Amino acid sequence: MSGPKFQRLLRFRSESGNIHFVEVPENHPWEKELIGTEVFIYYGNSPLDRNLILSDRKAIVKEVLAPFADVPFIYGVGLNFRKHVEESGVNALAGPYEDIHVHHTAKDLDYEGELIVVIGKDVKNLPNDANALDYVLGYTIGNDLSSRWWQEATKGAQSNYAKSFDQFAPLGPVLVSTNVIPDPAVLTFRTHMNGEKRQESGIDDLIFDVSAIVWFFSQGRTLRKGSVIMTGTPFGVGSFLPGGPKYLKDGDDVEIEISQIGNMRNKFVIDQ
Repeated sequence: MSGPKFQRLLRFRSESGNIHFVEVPENHPWEKELIGTEVFIYYGNSPLDRNLILSDRKAIVKEVLAPFADVPFIYGVGLNFRKHVEESGVNALAGPYEDIHVHHTAKDLDYEGELIVVIGKDVKNLPNDANALDYVLGYTIGNDLSSRWWQEATKGAQSNYAKSFDQFAPLGPVLVSTNVIPDPAVLTFRTHMNGEKRQESGIDDLIFDVSAIVWFFSQGRTLRKGSVIMTGTPFGVGSFLPGGPKYLKDGDDVEIEISQIGNMRNKFVIDQ
C-alpha cells in the first residue's frame, strides 16, 4: 500500500461552518493558537481519500475536531501495558478539546489515555510473515473512558456498555501518518489530571505491539479501513491509585500527550 498523502492531518470547522482538513507543522503550539488562523486546506473529505491533495484555497479555523466524523468500528485492547496489568491484577467519538458531558448513571468515571491506530486498507487473515504496519494509515491520541461502576456491576461481562456512552471516545488532535512515525514503539506517553501527572510510559511497554494487534484483529474477520484500534492504557488510571480510587468529578480536566503527535484536553461535565 502506498503511504498516506499527508504528514500531520487536522480536521476543523471553519468560520463558515464547513469541515476541512489542514496540514499542521510538527511541534505546533496547538489549539488556542490555531483558532482564528487562516490555513491552506486539503481537497478531500476523509483521511482515507486517495485523492487528498493540498489546495491553494484557505479557510479560517474556528473549532478543532476529531480526525474522523465517524468510524466503521472501534476495537479496544485491554490490559496491554505491563505495568497496568501489574496494578490492576455508538456515538462515542468526541473532539480533542471538547467538553465531555457524562450522564449521571455512568458512575465511577475513569480515564484511559491510549495510542490510537487507524487502519488505512481493508485486511483479512494477515499472514504471519506480512508487515502489519503496511495496513496502518496513521496514529492519534484517545481517551477510552470507562464507567468502573458498570464494569463492576456486570463483573466485566459488559465492558462495552461501560465504555460506550456518548462522547466516551475523544480523539485527536491530529492524525500523524506512518511516514512520520514508522515505528510507534519510540513514542512516549503522559496523562495529567487537573495538572497532576497520572500516567507516564513508553509505548514500548506494550505487551502486544501494534503489529501484533493488527495481525490479531485481522484473523477470521475483515479489519475495515478507517477502523480505530485503542491499544491499551499504561499504569496510573484512577481506579488503582495509591490510597484508593480517584474517579473523575464534575469540572475535572484531563490532558493526554504523546510525543510526535501532540496533546488533547477535555473537561468533564456531569449531567444530572
